[in-house]
Amino acid sequence: MSVCENYQEVDQKVREACQRAGRNREEVTLIAVSKTKPLSMIEELLPLGVRDFGENKVQELTGKEETLSGKDIPEPEIRWHMIGHLQRNKVKYIVDKASMIHSVDSLRLAEEISKEAGKKGVQVSVLIEVNVAQEESKFGVRMEETEELIRNIAKLPHIMVKGLMTIAPYVEDPEENRQVFRNLRNLSVDIKGKSIDNVTMDVLSMGMTGDYQVAIEEGATHVRVGTGIFGERDYSLK
Repeated sequence: MSVCENYQEVDQKVREACQRAGRNREEVTLIAVSKTKPLSMIEELLPLGVRDFGENKVQELTGKEETLSGKDIPEPEIRWHMIGHLQRNKVKYIVDKASMIHSVDSLRLAEEISKEAGKKGVQVSVLIEVNVAQEESKFGVRMEETEELIRNIAKLPHIMVKGLMTIAPYVEDPEENRQVFRNLRNLSVDIKGKSIDNVTMDVLSMGMTGDYQVAIEEGATHVRVGTGIFGERDYSLK
């Protein structure tokens, strides 16, 4: 199957998950995770109206953004999502390129984003990465530390907390992650109820190729699908 056919199949499954949950399809943004994939694959999807792409590495995001920004692409503009771990020394390259940074997990990183965004005169939308399952191999703050971190980040200029993100464990049965997604949604609702200035909590970025349908049933607003759209990755091509 082609990349476009894969995307349409995933999109249909997103629709079905929305129907099961009594939600509108428009409530869910399907991010095509194009990390390690060539630009040609992204360009294949553009005629379908696909504009949300996710990247793990700063260099890859900025490279693709630069190349595509020089081409005549119909409106709307491409929205690049930084979904990988972000090092502070790379922030300056990305604050004016990414439409949203999904992986903020420390005050020091947020301070760097705020500082660099100020230099470039932009406002940066961020999500707080929460390690719901408390896996040692994953980045992210603990659930019980999330509200305090958000309150501190909310005081910074040029940065807006839009919601939460999690990377759920890799499981064979997506049902095993339902509670992880539910816990993140509950945390989001709880923090939203605190009405913290400069914090909206409208975004829940959760669910990947193996479990995005369950994530949508549990309230995801953004799902990050790579393999389901682009096929398996060859990491030897880094």
